[in-house]
Amino acid sequence: MDSQPTTSFVIPDLFAITPFVGSFNPHYAKVAPESSAWINSFRILSDTKRAFFLQGGSEILCAHAYPYADEERFRGTCDFVNLLFILDEISDDQNSKDASGTGSTFYNTLGNPEYDDGSILCKITQEFRQRLLKHCGPLTYKRFLDYCKTYTGAVTVEAALRECGEVLGLQAYEKLRRENSGVRFCFTLAGYALGVDLPDEVFEHPAFMAMHLATTDMVCWSNDLYSYNMEQAMGHTGNNIITVLMTHKSLSLQEAANHVGEHWKTLINTYLDAKESLPSWGEKIDHDVARYAMAMESWVIGNLNWSFETLRYFGPARLDVRRTGVVHLYPRQVKENSGEDS
Repeated sequence: MDSQPTTSFVIPDLFAITPFVGSFNPHYAKVAPESSAWINSFRILSDTKRAFFLQGGSEILCAHAYPYADEERFRGTCDFVNLLFILDEISDDQNSKDASGTGSTFYNTLGNPEYDDGSILCKITQEFRQRLLKHCGPLTYKRFLDYCKTYTGAVTVEAALRECGEVLGLQAYEKLRRENSGVRFCFTLAGYALGVDLPDEVFEHPAFMAMHLATTDMVCWSNDLYSYNMEQAMGHTGNNIITVLMTHKSLSLQEAANHVGEHWKTLINTYLDAKESLPSWGEKIDHDVARYAMAMESWVIGNLNWSFETLRYFGPARLDVRRTGVVHLYPRQVKENSGEDS
């Protein structure tokens, strides 16, 4: 066995095996500064975390992920993803008890217009809720709350695992990652952005749900692949598919990255097969389902594009990484006393 330490690895070219077509929201130039100014006005993050947050370009992600949204709904998606990024930054530094409290504030505020615990997070969520309900159908809103509950619960579980240093097995991790990533949350927001309120019988149909889960996993697995270098430098890799594969399948870093590429092909085929097997619910609903499928595909390809358009994952080397696939591992950082994390 080679005893030399690993200094780099090659990521698979997910663009080459993804048949989805990307686009970009035409309202970005006007809406992005408005949403950014709104979330930054609360100054809920430390200066260090705020700088990292801004580097992520969440409004650019929204422009790729929701290219079809009109101006007002696009603003709602930007506000939500900004809020979700804030929650992620806050909870990454919290133990399970504190993460549970943060999640409770978020969930209770979204679901109850009378709830107010006086926190800044509550205020942010109240303002987002008002924007959401202007255009959100009742079924979409109910799903949104349901996924909010599972998301906040999963973030608490993630914090507990981080406390004890446990790395879940593959199946358990996949299930948790779908929820703590917030991706299912974001996919449900597509109903709001599209102006579509799918019936439960459609959303819960096995073929539609297979599409939903396959595209959710695509976003989760690609995010984990792309964020691994940043996370290993910060010593925070437990919530990452690469670590799971290396730990429980005894793979090297390169083998784990290769596995992500192979699994990505399986996810694409699962999605396309499920899409082909969808039944008909009548002309109007079939049209809405087709638009929703487009929205799922937009999120997948949009997330790939965003990952190389901002500095969040690969820093100044992002274009070189996109061209060559070679990721040079960052040196391990000394954690600050404040507990700053990714």
